[in-house]
Amino acid sequence: MSKKPRFNFKLRLPEILLVFFILISGLSLGFKSGSFILNLKQIGFSIVSSVEKSVNYVFTSVSNTVNAVSELRQLKKDYNDLVLKLENYEEMQRNNAEIRKENERLKEQLDFSISLDEKNIPSRIISRDLDSSYSYLTIDKGSVNGIRKGMPVIAFQNGNNGLVGKVVQVGTFTAQIMPIYNIDNIVSARVQQTRDLGLVNGLGSLDQPLNLKYIRKSIASDLNYGDVIVTSGENDNYMKDIPIGTISKISILDYESSLAIELTPILDFSRLENVIVVNQKELNDRKDN
Repeated sequence: MSKKPRFNFKLRLPEILLVFFILISGLSLGFKSGSFILNLKQIGFSIVSSVEKSVNYVFTSVSNTVNAVSELRQLKKDYNDLVLKLENYEEMQRNNAEIRKENERLKEQLDFSISLDEKNIPSRIISRDLDSSYSYLTIDKGSVNGIRKGMPVIAFQNGNNGLVGKVVQVGTFTAQIMPIYNIDNIVSARVQQTRDLGLVNGLGSLDQPLNLKYIRKSIASDLNYGDVIVTSGENDNYMKDIPIGTISKISILDYESSLAIELTPILDFSRLENVIVVNQKELNDRKDN
């Protein structure tokens, strides 16, 4: 028994829209003329115009969608470009701020260097040994720059000048400094206010205080926390009255004949970048330039 062919007929949206516009057009014409007598010419025009309108509507919708996608893609690209430019601008601003700070530090050092009576060589710390009690700093100037062994080293930091140490080894283009916190560095010093004489030595670490020894117990009442300790200028090792540190602790020990005094260094060695090596044997001729 043969099967009868089955017809699968489905209306799609365009066909439905077409039929709908035909009906509307016919009704509109009927009402407009006062009767339902059809005018084929008018109906044909209405159908054609309705189809054109539908096609134009579909084409415009598709075109607007394509344009919207394209504009969205362009907006996303423009947004990414702006984000990148903003990041580059912020990075440039940070770099400019760092450069300004560095220039300010260098200007302070230069002004201080020019103000010194003695000839001097501004230098930069390029490495430091922090692993032992015998710590050293290495600077980027050497014998070709006029640096000699035994020269004192000072620095200007945050509006204060202070003692760094002394040159102990000199190469052609670099030199090594023994800082005041090195356990082997002993500096002749005075209490700035009372002028009492003592010796300052380090404990081997920039995180530990300095020790001031041989200050008489009898002047304990004359000392205060924050009093400044300076170089004595004796033995020609260092210039006179260069700040070393401030008193942070005073102890009176029964078994000691002198006070046990701890100092906080004037300079923050952990942040120290630039130093000045001083030649005490020559005057600073750059003051006249």
